[in-house]
Amino acid sequence: MTVPPEEGLSLAQDFPDATHEQWQQLVAGVLRKTGATAFDDAAPDSALTTTLADDIRVRPLYTRSDAGGPTGLPGFAPFTRGARAEGNTARGWDVRQRHTRADIEGTRSAVLDDLESGVTSLWLTVGAAGLPVAGLARALEGVYLDLAPVVLEPGAAFGPAAAELLRLRGQLTGGAEPAPGSVLGADPLGHAARTGAHDTVPELRQEAAELAAGCAGDEPGLRTYVVDTLPYHEAGGSPARELACALATGVAYLRDMTRAGLQVAQACEQLEFRYAATADQFTTIATLRAARRLWARVAQACGAPAAAGAQRQHAVTSPVMMTRRDPWVNMLRTTVATLAAGVGGADAVTVLPFDDALGLPDAFARRIARNTSAILLEESHLAGVIDPAGGSWYVEALTDELAHTAWAHFREIEGAGGMAAALRDGLVERRLRESWELRTTALARRREPVTGVSEFPLLDERPLAREPAPQPAGGGLPRVRRDDAYEALRVRSDRHLETTGARPKLFLAALGPAAAHTARVSFVSNLAQAGGIQPVHDPVTVDAATAAAAFTASGATVACLCSSDALYTEEAAQVATALKRAGAARVLLAGKPDAERREAYRAAGVDAFVHAGGDAVAALTSLLDRMGVDA
Repeated sequence: MTVPPEEGLSLAQDFPDATHEQWQQLVAGVLRKTGATAFDDAAPDSALTTTLADDIRVRPLYTRSDAGGPTGLPGFAPFTRGARAEGNTARGWDVRQRHTRADIEGTRSAVLDDLESGVTSLWLTVGAAGLPVAGLARALEGVYLDLAPVVLEPGAAFGPAAAELLRLRGQLTGGAEPAPGSVLGADPLGHAARTGAHDTVPELRQEAAELAAGCAGDEPGLRTYVVDTLPYHEAGGSPARELACALATGVAYLRDMTRAGLQVAQACEQLEFRYAATADQFTTIATLRAARRLWARVAQACGAPAAAGAQRQHAVTSPVMMTRRDPWVNMLRTTVATLAAGVGGADAVTVLPFDDALGLPDAFARRIARNTSAILLEESHLAGVIDPAGGSWYVEALTDELAHTAWAHFREIEGAGGMAAALRDGLVERRLRESWELRTTALARRREPVTGVSEFPLLDERPLAREPAPQPAGGGLPRVRRDDAYEALRVRSDRHLETTGARPKLFLAALGPAAAHTARVSFVSNLAQAGGIQPVHDPVTVDAATAAAAFTASGATVACLCSSDALYTEEAAQVATALKRAGAARVLLAGKPDAERREAYRAAGVDAFVHAGGDAVAALTSLLDRMGVDA
């Protein structure tokens, strides 16, 4: 039944539009009520701004005016909203599983198991860091190459590996055509970034360009190159830095191929781009969108038809975010990263197994990895919407900022002579190191918390044992992980446990009732365990008369006072003095008192103060040193 307009409800039409200024006034009022003093009255929302990598600032509210320039339509330049008009709605993304085993039979078994269980393409490490090239035929025995694309990661051996894969594809009978989407994996600049072998780059680049020229006409649906950003991501690069390296590498390969006789449009078809997807879902979504937009601009500048600028993207869940402690949490990280890759429009997605940081994944871990995509596709119907993030003013603004920042970094690389020169002369490594140093500070201060490592660690966790993985190529850019600093501390604690039969201990001298000390006891317990230190909170509360005996009974050599600021004023000095007399090598206080009280506490025997926002890694390193735990 149609309701006449005069009888209908106008709802929001009768209310005046709220302005941004009115919203800011309300924000300022809330901030004043909370006691916040350090905010700009003219722009109070600046107090709620978060700074991301590349100095990109995220505001609490975005409106239509923040969306940036035009984004176009899905499937049309600049491809911000997707390389295909239908997105992934027709068949979902390509579920691509990675295999790094060096043994042929183990690889064959794992490959067949994956294909039978929902994987749609294979990613094989071959050559010195993986499967022998000569074993490729046996490893792929039983694989229908007319159904399953194969992506190679061959390092410098892309020539022999490509010849072998092309031979196997040529053996298809009955008029079957090889499945489109296979990639030969040539990436001379990525190999140089991994290994530092810059002297071989010119020869490898010429070989790759000649291979691409031969495949362009004879092997439709096959790509020769991978523009892999993982070497830069694993060296600590920020999203914009990784995008810049991808652009510079892609441009270098376009130059190589056009010199080898290909048209720009043909050369573009020979490239696949590989990006890391992290648990920072909005940044991942914006990164993939910005990557397509930037590459469309490159193709346009090179004179290619607009359609040639549609970038093919392979997203891989970030190795940097994978932790060695409490690896089960990696399932959550990879799920969020996969969701972000799908929403961002990736054509293919690889989910690293949750035990990837520990060695070769077992069958259960591989099953969980492939099922992550299956559940998001088949149960959550994530691919059922074309460009789900489109129209989000925050995502559009973040995409725009990432694109502009990455373009500036790309111009710096080009100004230095291109990607090969920037790698050889150390420019890329210096810029990646700068990004990682900033992130390392955030990790150490726990502004970027890592669940199971710097937050909520499990000291009694039973470690998972895995078969060692083949040693990856090295000698070039470093490989980092978010848990590196904390892992070094935990390893020290593990060795101490093996040597002495007990972990280093920290006595928690809790003052007053539970309501006064619970928050800081929890904070210090969490902090201590992040460094492999066992907190001892027994008895529940102490005072100046009982602290010494409790400390001695704990078996610890270091103590930390935990209570409210009010109780510290009354009791901290006396308890600290008692602990020092009982032999405490170091007495800490949980909190951040003002300068006058700090001096008073120091005079009574307090050596240091631990508090939120402090350098947790430095504090824990100092504690282990004081406890006599070998580095």
